[in-house]
Amino acid sequence: MALMDGKRGLVVGIANEHSMAFSIAESLLAHGATCMFTHLPGDKMERRLRKAMESLGVPDAWAASLDASSDAELDRVFAKVAADVGTIDFLVHSIAFADKDWLKEGAFTGTPRQVFTQAMDISAYTYAAMANRAAPLMPQGGAMIALSYYGAEKAVPGYNVMGVAKAALEATSRYLAMELGSKSIRVNCISAGPLRTLSAMAVGGFGEILDWVEKKAPLRRNIVGKDVGDAAVYLLSDLSSAVTGQTLYVDGGYSVMGL
Repeated sequence: MALMDGKRGLVVGIANEHSMAFSIAESLLAHGATCMFTHLPGDKMERRLRKAMESLGVPDAWAASLDASSDAELDRVFAKVAADVGTIDFLVHSIAFADKDWLKEGAFTGTPRQVFTQAMDISAYTYAAMANRAAPLMPQGGAMIALSYYGAEKAVPGYNVMGVAKAALEATSRYLAMELGSKSIRVNCISAGPLRTLSAMAVGGFGEILDWVEKKAPLRRNIVGKDVGDAAVYLLSDLSSAVTGQTLYVDGGYSVMGL
């Protein structure tokens, strides 16, 4: 059953074939969606995205460079989306950043102001900034998702300032849901379990986190990319037509445990 037939949207955040955004795009494409992509500025990042697009079977898909920390860049890319395709049905926000030097156990208290504000800007504010520009391109309604993690709710050693930023991201999602609901636009988050991605490996002690989750999660396993991709299809399709402002945990049940 092709749940996304006739739907078109923008996927922001594919770094390589191991990223969660890649798995989300893979599931969306399998269900009939048309995906458009962005990549960080630079030839190297464009090559990485092009390689991922080839792996997805859509080497000629729409793609553009985007520095999400720049309002001018956000304006340019969403104006290009409007000019090239007119409207979209969904948005996938899968970007985050924090200086890896501060993603170590015992480092949070000393987090410099610039590191803190940059993490908040890239990891949380950009969801609101993109939603503000995407909403006018969804005149018939649509859906948006962002990617979070359990460290937004509980203190996870080594996750530090990124956990604070993810908490802000989840709150941002709720406020966007409140305001965009009248336009039939649904806004949600997926709180995914740990997955070996390029960004996750920057977190200190990440291997130990994987081992712990595998031992303690009710399903006794870590997640795989397809788990997140299929959950994204649910939240972006009409199957979740009355679901908005929620954070959906895709973590093998780990978040329900009192550990």
